[in-house]
Amino acid sequence: MVGKAEETPRERYRAQVRAEIKERAWEQIAASGAPGLSLNAIARQMGMSGPALYRYFAGRDELITELVRDAYRSLADVFRAAAASGADLDGLGRALRAWALDDPQRYFLVYGTPVPGYHAPDDVTTIAREIMTVVLDAARPVGGPADTTGLDDHLAGHREWAGDHPADPAVLRRALSFWTRLHGVLSLELAGHFTGMGFDPAVLYGAELDRLAHAVR
Repeated sequence: MVGKAEETPRERYRAQVRAEIKERAWEQIAASGAPGLSLNAIARQMGMSGPALYRYFAGRDELITELVRDAYRSLADVFRAAAASGADLDGLGRALRAWALDDPQRYFLVYGTPVPGYHAPDDVTTIAREIMTVVLDAARPVGGPADTTGLDDHLAGHREWAGDHPADPAVLRRALSFWTRLHGVLSLELAGHFTGMGFDPAVLYGAELDRLAHAVR
């Protein structure tokens, strides 16, 4: 069996510099948001010239793509680990909130306002779809009345977001409700919109999750 070749000192150095660049980028995003990301500012912080830094990332969009890819991969790994341990929708919802609270800037980069002028490549969309696949797998209905809103019929013909998952319309509806409603609570909480309202967002999120995770059909 042919083993993987060891990294050369040059390759290790390059990986270390790229990792530091990403750390500096996250610091910038935390301070002024993704639209304010500046490779030249990162270069100055690291004592490098702009052209030198561009040897590691060709431009702002490539750096953002790397950060977005890392963020989606992080959540995909969290969800897959939870599913492997037997987590249902309730478990996935709790895992989602813990992941979001652990790093709000990472959450907002992928689920907040899109960065103007930036378009993610196809492989990033593929990772995002992995996350939804785990949700769809856990969203099997548990019986109950049929949908009377017309949403099932609509989703039956508009299921691109589910990829090639074989979920029926009832599962699509349950997964979509789970995903959109929990992100609604999370986004408001992390943006500080509950501050001063006098209630615990964790209790609100838990109540919403309980309804979504245990609702029939």
